Amino acid sequence: MPDSEAMLGYGSTFSIATSADSPTEYVSLGEIFSITPPSATVDMVDVTHMQSVNRTREFISGLIDAGECSLEINYIPGSLGDLELREILALAVGVTRRRQALIRYPNGVTTTFMTELMSYEKSVPLDDKMTATVTFKVTGVETYGVIT
Repeated sequence: MPDSEAMLGYGSTFSIATSADSPTEYVSLGEIFSITPPSATVDMVDVTHMQSVNRTREFISGLIDAGECSLEINYIPGSLGDLELREILALAVGVTRRRQALIRYPNGVTTTFMTELMSYEKSVPLDDKMTATVTFKVTGVETYGVIT
């Protein structure tokens, strides 16, 4: 039986472009302990009509929704990641919040995609670590590659 190729997520990183105009300058959102990468879904369009065979619904594929990407991080007030996320959220209405995001996996595979920051939810408990959940809406398609 061949050895498994399973990997730990340890060493994965998530970075976001510092501006909509500069997708080559990134800020790493540090101390991430969980990444949920985008998960696309395909809309199903109901095309049932009065003569559909055996009164059975019929469907065709619709548009693809690229989904969301979320992160669980240690919340560190005033960190570079915290400042970047708060800056994006504070942008005026009509100013684009769209940023390119980059996930780098331990084996060097990367995925990049355009995002809109949806939420930055912080938790400050009395007797445990402070954490935050960051959720991005993915817009457009993901691009996969390898950075050596």
